[in-house]
Amino acid sequence: MSSNSFNARARLSVDGHDYHIHRIDAIENSSRLPYSLKVLLENLLRNEDGRLVTAEQVNALAAWDPAAEASSEIQYTPARVLMQDFTGVPCVVDLVAMRDAMTALGGDARKVNPLIPAELVIDHSVIADVFARNDAFSVNADYEFKRNQERYQLLRWAQHSFDDFLVVPPDTGICHQVNLEYLSRVVFTREGPDGLEAYPDTLVGTDSHTPMVNGLGVLGWGVGGIEAEAAMLGQPMSLLIPQVVGLKLTGELSEGTTATDLVLTVAELLRKLRVVGKFVDFFGPGVANVPLATRATLGNMSPEYGSTGALFPIDAETLDYLRLTGRDPHQVRLVEAYAKEQGLWHDPEHVPDFSEVLELDLGTVVPSLAGPKRPQDRIPLAAAQGAVRRLLAGDTQEEAIAGGLDDAEADSFPASDPIAISSRIERDTPPHDYAGGEAAISWPSKPATVHLGDGTEVIDHGSVVIAAITSCTNTSNPTVMLGAALLAKKAVERGLRSKPWVKTTLAPGSRVVTDYYNRSGLTPYLETLGFNLVGYGCTTCIGNSGPLIPEISEAVNSHDLTVASVLSGNRNFEGRIHGEVKMNFLASPPLVIAYALAGSMHVDLLNDSLGEDTEGNQVYLRDIWPSGEEVKAVVDANLEASMFTKGYADVYHGDENWRSMHIPEGDRFAWDKSSTYVQSPPYFEGVGPVPDPIGDITGARVLAYLGDSVTTDHISPAGAIRKDSPAGAYLLDKGVEPADFNSYGSRRGNHHVMIRGTFANVRLRNKLVTGTEGGFTRHLPGTDTTTIFDASLAYAKDNTPLVILAGSDYGSGSSRDWAAKGTLLLGVKAVLATSFERIHRSNLIGMGVLPLQFRDRETAQSLGLTGEEVFSITGLAGTDELPGEVTVAVEPADSSGGQSREITMRVRIDTPAEEAYYRHGGILQYVLRQLLDA
Repeated sequence: MSSNSFNARARLSVDGHDYHIHRIDAIENSSRLPYSLKVLLENLLRNEDGRLVTAEQVNALAAWDPAAEASSEIQYTPARVLMQDFTGVPCVVDLVAMRDAMTALGGDARKVNPLIPAELVIDHSVIADVFARNDAFSVNADYEFKRNQERYQLLRWAQHSFDDFLVVPPDTGICHQVNLEYLSRVVFTREGPDGLEAYPDTLVGTDSHTPMVNGLGVLGWGVGGIEAEAAMLGQPMSLLIPQVVGLKLTGELSEGTTATDLVLTVAELLRKLRVVGKFVDFFGPGVANVPLATRATLGNMSPEYGSTGALFPIDAETLDYLRLTGRDPHQVRLVEAYAKEQGLWHDPEHVPDFSEVLELDLGTVVPSLAGPKRPQDRIPLAAAQGAVRRLLAGDTQEEAIAGGLDDAEADSFPASDPIAISSRIERDTPPHDYAGGEAAISWPSKPATVHLGDGTEVIDHGSVVIAAITSCTNTSNPTVMLGAALLAKKAVERGLRSKPWVKTTLAPGSRVVTDYYNRSGLTPYLETLGFNLVGYGCTTCIGNSGPLIPEISEAVNSHDLTVASVLSGNRNFEGRIHGEVKMNFLASPPLVIAYALAGSMHVDLLNDSLGEDTEGNQVYLRDIWPSGEEVKAVVDANLEASMFTKGYADVYHGDENWRSMHIPEGDRFAWDKSSTYVQSPPYFEGVGPVPDPIGDITGARVLAYLGDSVTTDHISPAGAIRKDSPAGAYLLDKGVEPADFNSYGSRRGNHHVMIRGTFANVRLRNKLVTGTEGGFTRHLPGTDTTTIFDASLAYAKDNTPLVILAGSDYGSGSSRDWAAKGTLLLGVKAVLATSFERIHRSNLIGMGVLPLQFRDRETAQSLGLTGEEVFSITGLAGTDELPGEVTVAVEPADSSGGQSREITMRVRIDTPAEEAYYRHGGILQYVLRQLLDA
């Protein structure tokens, strides 16, 4: 039963319809709160029940101190859950297994059912096997369905068997773009106990880029699949009231810059500020100059600068976008009336209380790339050629960027910018060994001659072998997408073509992109350059880039070439895009095409020719770059609401393959033991109605000793499955041919595959096996190198618990659910790190793995740990409340002759809810027991 301690209940009438609302201004001085915290405040007022959500939580948020660290815990209840299939399939698998466990414990399986709306978009499974062909889309779609039919049968069964669970079939679009264009309500309505209620549309998503929808004024962020399952099952989410950074926008973007350039600038700016675990609110007079699609791009990249979310408040631009995308006129009027009534409408003159305020003049943004390994490592386009050469020659990122700019360019950056600082340092120190300009930089050259068709080509370090327009980050933005198509048109008309060694792909985020490409008549020009439609899905951005051109692949491997990809995505971590491509650069769609034309990162796009036209004249990027007026004219002429209403009219219908699948009946899923895609997970084995007591962890060995910035993409299985890997051996043993291995992501419903791919990223560096990259370690105290999976089996046979040693920012990145699940199933009981990324830390707890953090200014390295020691963690057993710190006894390796010692570490279980999950052995077991008692 809900409470009303603050007399917040009221009515709102729109077009003669009455809605129950909970007034935010019932709380005194609530107007001072940032927009994002106002949404949380309404959430507490509406869900106050005196038990899970209390008046004390409301008062704590009302009294929020901007300067204080996040401390007070609140219980947050999102309006809905969004999933994609990579993380959604394991969610469904777990819920199905929970139904089995509920039955085994004598409960009602039907209690395991989503209690809030859950929407899953199948978008992560299409692979760009075929490209630069008119039939690429249909061939890739057929491959996708053939490979994933077992997974899709599970999802179709779930759609029929679970209430409030909808599935958007494959080949429709990317979950974030479908969410933005169709699923989001901005103001949610639902029948309550007293009638129709209206409240802010909020969500959590099983993809870290869920904050893309923040650009629409919808507060949402990414969580692990484990947390999403609990939210679906009606469990409020525990979080600490965060600090909120205000990013004041002024001015407007200058000619020649794009939304991508802006977001890479913001990612760099906010990553330096360290906004991990914080909210970001955009405000100020420049907000009105930021189109909705650009706002969505900024929200999408939140994980890259570390914030939980990045909210744009509702304003006239929001309403215009809702109209453009075909929303019901009454819904648009409801959004406006509700936002204005609740103080959620943007006032450019109002400055809420913020923990910190930054200001960005949009006019200072310059064309940029980011890479080659991290999204926040922005490189001005003017510095790209020199930076790449210097990186190949061994410079650091900062040295490479600064050295890639001439003095005038470097001095154009603000004095406090690291680019300017690094450049001044370089100019004030003895000359570099590089002489004679960028062309003379002694980067190592290892050219390979390749025969392609009737021609002979040369590729080298820095050659671009993948150029991909992909990912929701940019394909949701008509301005950059049509800008790319106009650039393609101009290039084709001048006689330019993509280089033959470049794999060129186009994977839009929704079918609307294809509609406006076709309507504008620009599709043929893209196809002439090889940018044929390969699918509607994430493809390259998540490692589904497919194979390189075979001759190029052979040359890269035989010559050990450091080649590059350029993609319009949001992630470029090591090993993520393609196992054979070591440099990966994020760029706007027009720049993706430009680099396909250039074929190399050694081309200075601002000054070097891209080739000759049909009359022998040199063609430069400036000659074919479309103006802002040209792009706007094409957008205005070819984008209209009917495209969205028509495109989403049968969004849940699917093609003939989807509709013709046989779906079994019943409340419980019929597991197929022979399936290599879907298997019942082991999380509920031996689970009783009450949890076992917590015990200490004694005699543990280190499975992997990792450095700083190890991401969940390093930990979680992703990309192609290699034949010579433990997962490949498992599939071969099951009779699966290598051609049918598919990707790790597609097999996330089979823990036997996934555990074998955990910590198996080809770029993982484990200090226990120095000089080796990949999923390797030692079975201590032995000295032989083995795979991490095989070592875990050997430790399990010895009944030896395992720990991970790690550095700072452990667990940033996406692919989060299996990063935690795989860690647990390998036998890891605790992770000892310098610092944790928020979601991964929470997911480790959700799987029953203990996160321990070194005390300030202490690291594994500073403490002299080698990883060969034996660790015992004490202070856990027999406690009514988990301690804030524990003692870790470190016994030296037998051969080292060192002394035993003890270190003190922080227990990073930050809230009572997290403690409850850990005591139950994980969040799934906790929820099962709660449902059993309900």
